[in-house]
Amino acid sequence: MHKLSRRSVSSILRSTGSVSRYGGAATAVPFSDSVIDESDSSSSPPSVGEKYEYQAEVSRLMDLIVNSLYSNKEVFLRELISNASDALDKLRFLSVTDSELLKDASDLDIRIQTDKDNGIIHIIDSGIGMTRQELIDCLGTIAQSGTAKFLKALKDSKDAGADNNLIGQFGVGFYSAFLVADRVVVSTKSPRSDKQYVWEGEANASSYTIREDTDPENHIPRGTRLTLYLKRDDKGFAHPERIQKLVKNYSQFVSFPIYTWQEKGYTKEVEVDEDPAEAKKDEQDDTTEKKKKTKTVVEKYWDWELSNETQPIWLRNPKEVSTEEYNEFYKKTFNEYLEPLASSHFTTEGEVEFRSILYVPAIAATGKDDIVNPKTKNIRLYVKRVFISDDFDGELFPRYLSFVKGVVDSNDLPLNVSREILQESRIVRIMRKRLVRKAFDMILGISMSENREDYEKFWDNFGKHLKLGCIEDRENHKRIAPLLRFFSSQSEEDMISLDEYVENMKPEQKDIYFIASDSITSARNTPFLERLLEKDLEVLFLEDLDLGDKNEEKEKIMKQEFGQTCDWIKKRLGDKVASVQISNRLSSSPCVLVSGKFGWSANMERLMKSQTVGDMSSLEFMRGRRVFEINPEHEIIKNLTAACRSNQDDEDALRAVDLLYDAALVSSGYTPEDPAQLGGKIYEMMGMALSGKWSAPPEVQHPVSSRPKIPETLEAELIEPVEVDGQK
Repeated sequence: MHKLSRRSVSSILRSTGSVSRYGGAATAVPFSDSVIDESDSSSSPPSVGEKYEYQAEVSRLMDLIVNSLYSNKEVFLRELISNASDALDKLRFLSVTDSELLKDASDLDIRIQTDKDNGIIHIIDSGIGMTRQELIDCLGTIAQSGTAKFLKALKDSKDAGADNNLIGQFGVGFYSAFLVADRVVVSTKSPRSDKQYVWEGEANASSYTIREDTDPENHIPRGTRLTLYLKRDDKGFAHPERIQKLVKNYSQFVSFPIYTWQEKGYTKEVEVDEDPAEAKKDEQDDTTEKKKKTKTVVEKYWDWELSNETQPIWLRNPKEVSTEEYNEFYKKTFNEYLEPLASSHFTTEGEVEFRSILYVPAIAATGKDDIVNPKTKNIRLYVKRVFISDDFDGELFPRYLSFVKGVVDSNDLPLNVSREILQESRIVRIMRKRLVRKAFDMILGISMSENREDYEKFWDNFGKHLKLGCIEDRENHKRIAPLLRFFSSQSEEDMISLDEYVENMKPEQKDIYFIASDSITSARNTPFLERLLEKDLEVLFLEDLDLGDKNEEKEKIMKQEFGQTCDWIKKRLGDKVASVQISNRLSSSPCVLVSGKFGWSANMERLMKSQTVGDMSSLEFMRGRRVFEINPEHEIIKNLTAACRSNQDDEDALRAVDLLYDAALVSSGYTPEDPAQLGGKIYEMMGMALSGKWSAPPEVQHPVSSRPKIPETLEAELIEPVEVDGQK
């Protein structure tokens, strides 16, 4: 392991050209022919330092880098660590043929030390380092890519087939240091040179200086140390805890160990002075055994701490990774506490090469991770093991698959990938197709699991996402269809798939019947299903009903018999309906209201009404496309037919037609135009129907004058008989 003595660390903190490394992902670890064969025998520059002008119009380019290329300041550390990793990779590659390059220090690592009080960050690597000429070539010219040169040299050589998985592919990474620093100092030592050089530049300057480092205390065996003197507003980056967090977030999987200088502590027992009063009391009591009093204290010290893992799980062979390791990586990466329902680890080669691990969560996220918001930070994009971003807007996954979590590591994308690059990149489009395909395979695997509860849990959480996919992604309908689940008229407890529905179809059944509703109860009781349930046909949803048992002769008779009734009802309802027809779907209900072939269903109408900026004129237009169907065998329709034939202007009959239409609105799932008016009609009808039904007959009251008089009791009077015409 590459170690620094306490003396060298303190000297680094004191020195002007302290710990630093070239920076750009392809800039600071430059490669040229001089790296392979450079003795640096030319006359050495004076130690005072020479001033050089940048070979590009720096002020404009610096403004571009600082204000446009990078949207997040904290990526500066990612860029500089990537450069350090490249320097180590180059040294390792070159040492295969020249072992002398490793003689001064065999350990290959990266070390980061901070001085939070003064706002200074030091980044040290033990890589290939740079000569004086390389400092001029690579740090004096913006967008000069040392790594690109190195790869070109490899391609042109007989070793072109070697593994050259270098990170840096562009020449502006080093200058990302000026996102947070006013001044940057690079001190570097190449194993091909006997001298150590210092490069120094300032933000917004048009020149830089290079000098020989003659201070023995600042010398390093090999490699580069880079020092950033932070701007006043960015000194918070110099806190050790923040540096460690950035390393774990962006550079956790860089293939070399990254050490950060951290404050640590350990506990120990120390003696404490006794209270004089207690000590005097102990002296008076000879029987008391004296014990030394102690307390626990924390001793602080500083030391190097490994801050990254050297082997990403997705680079390992899937056969060598256990389920427990996949689950642990998932929980740690995405801050989850439940194990995922499924995972998929795969490598894609060919036109595009990338590695990925995808997961299906056990439960749906809540709050901000709504289905309408694809920015879930569920996909972490890496480029050559370096974290780039997790802030995507549908570039890698469509909105309806935004619940899928995972990592994607590409070798073909640039490190400075932006939203515009992702949207326009052909590589990203190919990646998206393959990621979506793998996600469907993973979900299909859950659906085919022996444990039916796994997919029930998935559907409860993410079924609405797949329903959205049916609407948005016509290209993948064949992949989505087997994953859909439905309740049905014959399966109200357990959901079934379309394949299971087809298996259960009756021999004479040619169609799939389905109906849209907001609840199982509402669907089960809708009048649309009456004839279907009589025939014991299973229903998912229903539209354009055709039972296959039409009797044309009977229909013709029905139309002749009830044609006048249909016209009369249509005249009364006016523009509320498109037409009034005889229904072939009803058996016990008198009527039903259905949407036209190109009209809105009740569900669609509710959705459109709920839109904040919904177009009410469209709603009025679609409302007029409804079809009013009547059941000619129902008593109400027969009575209305009789009223139509006898007196079409009868007020009671016309009110009955209005009430019938309003009732059909409700039973068919629509909303009445005037609920209060409908309530009034119902109350009126109830009043007529219930009048006097349960009331007791009133007691008959008579007026006093009309009451029958009770005769008084009189005494009997004896009357003598009288003779009439000689007879008594």
